Amino acid sequence: MATLRDLGLSEYESRTYRELLDQGPTTAKELSASSDVPMGRIYDVLNDLEGNGLVRSQAASRPKKYVAVEPDAALDRLVEARKRELDQQAERYEAVADDLIDDLDAADSVQGQFWTAAVGADETVELFLERLSAADEQIHYVVGLPSPQIDLGTVGQQVLEAFEAALDRGVTVQVLVHPELIETVPEELNERFETRLGDYDRYEIRGSPSIDGTFTLIDGEEVCIEVPNPLDSSEVFAMIDFKDATFADDVRTVFEEQWAESTPVQRP
Repeated sequence: MATLRDLGLSEYESRTYRELLDQGPTTAKELSASSDVPMGRIYDVLNDLEGNGLVRSQAASRPKKYVAVEPDAALDRLVEARKRELDQQAERYEAVADDLIDDLDAADSVQGQFWTAAVGADETVELFLERLSAADEQIHYVVGLPSPQIDLGTVGQQVLEAFEAALDRGVTVQVLVHPELIETVPEELNERFETRLGDYDRYEIRGSPSIDGTFTLIDGEEVCIEVPNPLDSSEVFAMIDFKDATFADDVRTVFEEQWAESTPVQRP
Protein backbone atom coordinates (compact mmCIF):
# COMPACT_ATOMS: atom_id res chain seq x y z
CA MET A 1 0.00 0.00 0.00
CA ALA A 2 1.33 3.43 -0.92
CA THR A 3 2.21 5.86 1.86
CA LEU A 4 3.38 9.45 2.10
CA ARG A 5 6.84 8.09 2.81
CA ASP A 6 6.90 6.82 -0.79
CA LEU A 7 6.82 10.48 -1.84
CA GLY A 8 9.70 11.49 0.41
CA LEU A 9 8.13 12.38 3.77
CA SER A 10 9.66 11.07 6.96
CA GLU A 11 7.60 9.05 9.43
CA TYR A 12 7.21 12.09 11.70
CA GLU A 13 6.22 14.33 8.78
CA SER A 14 3.69 11.79 7.54
CA ARG A 15 2.10 11.44 10.99
CA THR A 16 1.96 15.19 11.51
CA TYR A 17 0.38 15.92 8.13
CA ARG A 18 -2.28 13.24 8.62
CA GLU A 19 -3.14 14.57 12.08
CA LEU A 20 -3.54 18.07 10.69
CA LEU A 21 -5.92 16.74 8.05
CA ASP A 22 -7.97 15.03 10.75
CA GLN A 23 -7.97 17.83 13.32
CA GLY A 24 -7.93 21.08 11.35
CA PRO A 25 -6.10 24.14 12.76
CA THR A 26 -3.99 22.83 15.62
CA THR A 27 -1.12 23.97 17.85
CA ALA A 28 2.26 22.30 17.89
CA LYS A 29 1.70 21.02 21.42
CA GLU A 30 -1.62 19.42 20.48
CA LEU A 31 -0.07 17.85 17.39
CA SER A 32 2.81 16.41 19.40
CA ALA A 33 0.36 14.72 21.75
CA SER A 34 -1.99 13.35 19.11
CA SER A 35 0.65 12.23 16.60
CA ASP A 36 3.23 10.86 19.09
CA VAL A 37 5.87 13.11 17.54
CA PRO A 38 8.18 14.23 20.37
CA MET A 39 7.79 17.85 21.43
CA GLY A 40 11.51 18.32 20.83
CA ARG A 41 10.98 17.45 17.15
CA ILE A 42 7.52 18.81 16.33
CA TYR A 43 8.63 22.35 15.42
CA ASP A 44 11.34 21.12 13.06
CA VAL A 45 8.82 18.77 11.45
CA LEU A 46 6.24 21.55 11.03
CA ASN A 47 8.85 23.92 9.61
CA ASP A 48 9.90 21.30 7.04
CA LEU A 49 6.28 20.64 6.05
CA GLU A 50 5.62 24.34 5.72
CA GLY A 51 8.79 24.81 3.67
CA ASN A 52 7.58 22.11 1.28
CA GLY A 53 4.19 23.77 0.88
CA LEU A 54 2.23 21.08 2.74
CA VAL A 55 1.32 23.13 5.82
CA ARG A 56 0.29 26.72 6.46
CA SER A 57 0.67 28.53 9.76
CA GLN A 58 -1.33 31.28 11.43
CA ALA A 59 1.39 33.38 13.00
CA ALA A 60 -1.03 35.95 14.44
CA SER A 61 -2.62 33.43 16.79
CA ARG A 62 -1.21 32.76 20.22
CA PRO A 63 -0.21 29.95 20.46
CA LYS A 64 0.62 29.59 16.78
CA LYS A 65 -1.66 27.23 14.85
CA TYR A 66 -1.04 25.11 11.81
CA VAL A 67 -3.36 23.77 9.10
CA ALA A 68 -2.77 21.17 6.37
CA VAL A 69 -2.82 22.13 2.71
CA GLU A 70 -5.51 20.24 0.77
CA PRO A 71 -4.34 16.73 -0.26
CA ASP A 72 -4.58 17.36 -4.04
CA ALA A 73 -2.26 20.36 -3.85
CA ALA A 74 0.02 18.71 -1.30
CA LEU A 75 0.49 15.56 -3.37
CA ASP A 76 1.13 17.56 -6.54
CA ARG A 77 3.87 19.48 -4.71
CA LEU A 78 5.45 16.29 -3.40
CA VAL A 79 5.47 14.75 -6.87
CA GLU A 80 7.02 17.87 -8.41
CA ALA A 81 9.68 17.92 -5.69
CA ARG A 82 10.57 14.29 -6.37
CA LYS A 83 10.74 15.00 -10.12
CA ARG A 84 13.16 17.87 -9.50
CA GLU A 85 15.31 15.61 -7.35
CA LEU A 86 15.36 12.95 -10.08
CA ASP A 87 16.33 15.55 -12.70
CA GLN A 88 19.14 16.79 -10.47
CA GLN A 89 20.30 13.23 -9.83
CA ALA A 90 20.28 12.53 -13.57
CA GLU A 91 22.41 15.62 -14.17
CA ARG A 92 24.87 14.45 -11.51
CA TYR A 93 25.11 11.02 -13.13
CA GLU A 94 25.72 12.63 -16.53
CA ALA A 95 28.44 14.84 -15.04
CA VAL A 96 30.12 11.80 -13.46
CA ALA A 97 29.95 9.95 -16.79
CA ASP A 98 31.56 12.91 -18.56
CA ASP A 99 34.37 12.93 -15.98
CA LEU A 100 34.95 9.19 -16.36
CA ILE A 101 34.84 8.90 -20.15
CA ASP A 102 38.55 9.58 -20.65
CA ASP A 103 39.55 7.19 -17.87
CA LEU A 104 37.40 4.40 -19.28
CA ASP A 105 38.36 4.66 -22.95
CA ALA A 106 38.67 1.22 -24.51
CA ALA A 107 41.75 0.03 -26.34
CA ASP A 108 42.17 1.54 -29.79
CA SER A 109 41.37 -1.73 -31.56
CA VAL A 110 40.72 -5.39 -30.94
CA GLN A 111 43.67 -7.57 -31.82
CA GLY A 112 42.81 -10.59 -33.96
CA GLN A 113 39.19 -11.61 -34.40
CA PHE A 114 36.24 -10.97 -32.16
CA TRP A 115 32.52 -11.34 -32.78
CA THR A 116 29.28 -11.04 -30.87
CA ALA A 117 25.65 -11.43 -31.86
CA ALA A 118 22.17 -10.22 -30.96
CA VAL A 119 19.13 -12.37 -31.73
CA GLY A 120 15.71 -10.85 -32.35
CA ALA A 121 14.50 -7.60 -33.92
CA ASP A 122 14.68 -5.43 -30.79
CA GLU A 123 18.06 -6.81 -29.73
CA THR A 124 19.39 -6.29 -33.25
CA VAL A 125 18.39 -2.63 -33.23
CA GLU A 126 19.91 -2.16 -29.78
CA LEU A 127 23.26 -3.63 -30.84
CA PHE A 128 23.28 -1.62 -34.06
CA LEU A 129 22.68 1.69 -32.26
CA GLU A 130 25.34 0.82 -29.69
CA ARG A 131 27.95 0.24 -32.38
CA LEU A 132 27.02 3.44 -34.21
CA SER A 133 27.65 5.33 -30.98
CA ALA A 134 31.15 3.80 -30.83
CA ALA A 135 32.24 5.09 -34.27
CA ASP A 136 35.18 7.51 -34.20
CA GLU A 137 36.01 8.05 -37.88
CA GLN A 138 33.68 6.50 -40.47
CA ILE A 139 30.30 4.85 -40.84
CA HIS A 140 29.51 3.09 -44.12
CA TYR A 141 25.90 1.95 -43.93
CA VAL A 142 24.30 -0.27 -46.57
CA VAL A 143 20.60 -0.98 -46.08
CA GLY A 144 18.31 -3.07 -48.22
CA LEU A 145 14.59 -3.62 -48.04
CA PRO A 146 13.15 -3.27 -44.52
CA SER A 147 11.86 -6.13 -42.39
CA PRO A 148 8.15 -5.98 -41.49
CA GLN A 149 9.23 -6.54 -37.87
CA ILE A 150 10.93 -3.15 -37.78
CA ASP A 151 8.97 0.00 -37.03
CA LEU A 152 10.56 2.27 -39.62
CA GLY A 153 9.28 5.43 -37.97
CA THR A 154 10.68 4.65 -34.53
CA VAL A 155 13.90 2.95 -35.59
CA GLY A 156 14.48 5.49 -38.36
CA GLN A 157 14.31 8.31 -35.81
CA GLN A 158 16.81 6.49 -33.59
CA VAL A 159 19.19 5.99 -36.52
CA LEU A 160 18.80 9.66 -37.46
CA GLU A 161 19.79 10.72 -33.94
CA ALA A 162 22.74 8.29 -33.92
CA PHE A 163 23.99 9.63 -37.28
CA GLU A 164 23.60 13.22 -36.12
CA ALA A 165 25.56 12.51 -32.92
CA ALA A 166 28.28 10.79 -34.96
CA LEU A 167 28.55 13.71 -37.39
CA ASP A 168 28.84 16.08 -34.44
CA ARG A 169 31.77 13.96 -33.23
CA GLY A 170 33.49 14.42 -36.60
CA VAL A 171 32.56 11.02 -38.05
CA THR A 172 32.02 10.66 -41.81
CA VAL A 173 28.71 8.97 -42.66
CA GLN A 174 28.03 7.42 -46.07
CA VAL A 175 24.66 5.71 -46.57
CA LEU A 176 23.79 3.42 -49.45
CA VAL A 177 20.11 2.47 -49.67
CA HIS A 178 17.80 0.46 -51.85
CA PRO A 179 15.45 2.90 -53.66
CA GLU A 180 12.39 1.01 -52.43
CA LEU A 181 13.40 1.70 -48.84
CA ILE A 182 13.16 5.44 -49.43
CA GLU A 183 9.66 4.95 -50.78
CA THR A 184 8.72 2.86 -47.75
CA VAL A 185 10.04 5.26 -45.10
CA PRO A 186 7.45 7.80 -43.87
CA GLU A 187 7.80 11.04 -45.83
CA GLU A 188 8.19 13.12 -42.68
CA LEU A 189 11.15 10.96 -41.62
CA ASN A 190 12.84 11.45 -45.01
CA GLU A 191 12.35 15.19 -44.54
CA ARG A 192 13.86 15.09 -41.04
CA PHE A 193 16.92 13.27 -42.38
CA GLU A 194 17.37 15.97 -45.01
CA THR A 195 16.70 18.86 -42.65
CA ARG A 196 18.98 17.67 -39.87
CA LEU A 197 21.77 15.95 -41.81
CA GLY A 198 21.73 17.59 -45.24
CA ASP A 199 24.04 20.46 -44.31
CA TYR A 200 26.83 18.25 -42.96
CA ASP A 201 29.76 18.03 -45.41
CA ARG A 202 30.62 14.58 -44.06
CA TYR A 203 27.16 13.11 -44.76
CA GLU A 204 26.16 11.62 -48.11
CA ILE A 205 23.37 9.26 -49.16
CA ARG A 206 23.09 7.35 -52.43
CA GLY A 207 20.74 4.75 -53.87
CA SER A 208 21.36 1.46 -55.65
CA PRO A 209 18.83 -1.21 -56.73
CA SER A 210 21.57 -3.87 -56.61
CA ILE A 211 21.71 -3.86 -52.81
CA ASP A 212 20.87 -7.23 -51.32
CA GLY A 213 21.12 -7.24 -47.53
CA THR A 214 22.08 -4.84 -44.78
CA PHE A 215 25.49 -4.26 -43.22
CA THR A 216 27.51 -1.48 -41.62
CA LEU A 217 31.26 -0.91 -41.71
CA ILE A 218 32.50 1.09 -38.73
CA ASP A 219 35.92 2.77 -38.66
CA GLY A 220 37.18 0.39 -41.34
CA GLU A 221 37.62 -2.46 -38.84
CA GLU A 222 34.22 -3.55 -37.54
CA VAL A 223 31.29 -4.96 -39.51
CA CYS A 224 27.69 -5.31 -38.33
CA ILE A 225 25.81 -7.77 -40.54
CA GLU A 226 22.04 -8.21 -40.39
CA VAL A 227 21.11 -11.88 -40.66
CA PRO A 228 17.69 -12.76 -42.15
CA ASN A 229 15.47 -15.47 -40.72
CA PRO A 230 16.28 -18.70 -42.65
CA LEU A 231 12.56 -19.56 -42.61
CA ASP A 232 11.43 -16.12 -43.80
CA SER A 233 14.05 -13.96 -45.50
CA SER A 234 11.89 -10.85 -45.07
CA GLU A 235 12.33 -10.99 -41.29
CA VAL A 236 15.37 -10.11 -39.21
CA PHE A 237 16.79 -13.04 -37.25
CA ALA A 238 19.95 -11.58 -35.75
CA MET A 239 22.87 -9.19 -36.10
CA ILE A 240 26.50 -10.26 -35.98
CA ASP A 241 29.13 -7.72 -34.95
CA PHE A 242 32.43 -8.91 -36.39
CA LYS A 243 35.86 -7.37 -35.83
CA ASP A 244 38.51 -8.61 -38.21
CA ALA A 245 40.84 -6.41 -40.25
CA THR A 246 40.98 -8.70 -43.32
CA PHE A 247 37.23 -9.21 -43.47
CA ALA A 248 36.62 -5.47 -42.92
CA ASP A 249 38.92 -4.69 -45.87
CA ASP A 250 36.89 -7.03 -48.09
CA VAL A 251 33.65 -5.40 -46.98
CA ARG A 252 35.08 -1.97 -47.68
CA THR A 253 35.98 -3.06 -51.21
CA VAL A 254 32.42 -4.25 -51.79
CA PHE A 255 31.05 -1.00 -50.40
CA GLU A 256 33.29 1.16 -52.60
CA GLU A 257 32.29 -0.81 -55.71
CA GLN A 258 28.58 -0.39 -54.96
CA TRP A 259 29.10 3.25 -54.04
CA ALA A 260 30.79 3.98 -57.35
CA GLU A 261 27.84 2.49 -59.25
CA SER A 262 25.18 4.24 -57.16
CA THR A 263 23.43 7.56 -57.73
CA PRO A 264 22.77 10.42 -55.29
CA VAL A 265 19.36 10.27 -53.65
CA GLN A 266 17.06 13.01 -54.87
CA ARG A 267 16.42 15.30 -51.93
CA PRO A 268 12.87 16.48 -51.18
